[in-house]
Amino acid sequence: MNRLIPGWVRSPRLDWIMLALVLMISVTGLAVLYSASGQDAAYVERQAIRLGIGLVGMIMISLVPPHVLRIWTPWLFGFGLILLATTWLVGVGRGTQRWLDLGIIRFQPSELMKLAVPMMVAAFLHPRMLPPGWKDSLLAGLILLAPTFIIMRQPDLGTALLVASSGGFTLFLAGIRWRIIVSVMVVSAALSPVLWIFMEEYQRNRVRSFLEPESDPLGQGWNIIQSKIAVGSGGLTGKGWLNGTQAQLEFIPERHTDFILAVFAEEFGLLGVCLLLALYLALIGRGLYIATIARDTYSRLLAGSLAMTLFVYVLVNSAMVSGLLPVVGIPLPLISYGGTSAVSLLAGIGILMSIYSHRKFIK
Repeated sequence: MNRLIPGWVRSPRLDWIMLALVLMISVTGLAVLYSASGQDAAYVERQAIRLGIGLVGMIMISLVPPHVLRIWTPWLFGFGLILLATTWLVGVGRGTQRWLDLGIIRFQPSELMKLAVPMMVAAFLHPRMLPPGWKDSLLAGLILLAPTFIIMRQPDLGTALLVASSGGFTLFLAGIRWRIIVSVMVVSAALSPVLWIFMEEYQRNRVRSFLEPESDPLGQGWNIIQSKIAVGSGGLTGKGWLNGTQAQLEFIPERHTDFILAVFAEEFGLLGVCLLLALYLALIGRGLYIATIARDTYSRLLAGSLAMTLFVYVLVNSAMVSGLLPVVGIPLPLISYGGTSAVSLLAGIGILMSIYSHRKFIK
């Protein structure tokens, strides 16, 4: 019977350091969610189930060798593009078309592309000479631009930027030439007025409220102002778990999703935030370490891109909550309430674990 089961399934080799970091952040998230949801245990139970599903998926993915993931990558990317295109026809959401409703569950296909795009760019560059030249860089750019454009039109600018950055990090780690990077930056800056034209009105309002939130304190500026009040009132050590007035009195908007870090900062203060960021940095650092010991181009580029994408998640959400960036609707990894984002993130960590556990083998 054992001969019918591949050896990499019979002998799982997990990255216990990464698993411990994931569990610590997840447990912290459930505790904060209980407070942020107004002590509603139903929110915690639903999120715990989603995290449990994500952890099982993470372990299962960690058992799959990277060369098998590379073979599956084009199919995964193509399937993700089909799902994204389907949202244009039957997508649902509040003023958007981001979700597919299957009756039993609703999910965002764009979350799948956060993994599929860096996987596809890494698979494209794997057999080629590095650093990539103009031609290969252009083709890789087209791979990441196709899903990015569809996601922007849902509209979901925050997720589109994350998907684009995940593919961009893969190109950067491949050693793309600086003159190409500078050229892209110049073209992007020149096209920024065009982006403003195509942005939805609510997205323009978010930029306006970021630049001058006090101009409409009871309207567009409410989110940022209340979030900064909560973060500042936490002080050094915080007010204590369940004792945050901004959260418990429901002044903080979307306090269980995008702005959950404001709840955490108010209750646990600067020291608590620093400890949480230290856990994130340890997880990101572990991912970058795995990239350095990966034994093939695909694994090396993919691991580095996934680690840097997690960094962008944490950076953008933290800056958004503290008023340093406009509100773009990016959740805090493993802390914010939400199923699709948590499962996709844990799947990405499962890929990192796969690269780590199969680092001694090349195929």
